[in-house]
Amino acid sequence: MAQPEKTKLVTPVSLAVDAVLCLACFVYLYGVNRSHVPSTDPKMIMIWGAATSACMTGVFWLCVQMFRVVFRAQREAKRK
Repeated sequence: MAQPEKTKLVTPVSLAVDAVLCLACFVYLYGVNRSHVPSTDPKMIMIWGAATSACMTGVFWLCVQMFRVVFRAQREAKRK
């Protein structure tokens, strides 16, 4: 039985790209979410805007990882 070729799935470049994308997503979502916080206290607006944006950024990160996996699988399926 032939052994599958081992390749690195995570590289420093992919980590850096993911970090930049997630940071950009967080900043964008924070800008959108802070106007929807039902408070006039700037501290509460910052806390709840950041908490909501952090959760949504986590979902974005999962989507990016799933996109990478599916894209890689489709690319390898074409080769065979």
